[in-house]
Amino acid sequence: MNSKQILDGPALLQKIRRIAFQIFENNFEESEIIIAGIVGEGYSLAKLLCQNILEISSIKAQAVAIQLNKEIPYESPVQFDCDKSIFEGKVIIVVDDVLNTGRTFSYSLAPFLSMHVKKIQVAVVVDRNYRKFPISADYIGYQLSTTLSEHVEVVLSDQSKLGVYLR
Repeated sequence: MNSKQILDGPALLQKIRRIAFQIFENNFEESEIIIAGIVGEGYSLAKLLCQNILEISSIKAQAVAIQLNKEIPYESPVQFDCDKSIFEGKVIIVVDDVLNTGRTFSYSLAPFLSMHVKKIQVAVVVDRNYRKFPISADYIGYQLSTTLSEHVEVVLSDQSKLGVYLR
């Protein structure tokens, strides 16, 4: 299958750093925030955002993994790699690599609705604008209009292939 690189590694890392600055600007009064990444490239994004936020601010940023089945999210519970009590009273930023229909985000946000959190925000590297669920991102690295048959792949976990690809 042919693929076209949309963003190379340095451009992708620059977009992530810009998102980190935006998160800092909108949450500068916080002493601690939680960046919850959907397992896969979303969790890789969460770790990179935490690293950038720690470099540019005094905010303590902690990465948390959200585990769910992206193909059939309604059949298995959403799980975290930490105790849920750390979310209490905190700003939570839920992140994933691509926002397409909003289905994955809808299911990943559900557990936070039963917790006492201060604020929930959403960050993505690529927003494709094909919503089927009422989800919008607060922080977007790159907006990309594609056909429904095209696939957007964000590679963050493999340094040799770092970038955004259209397949």
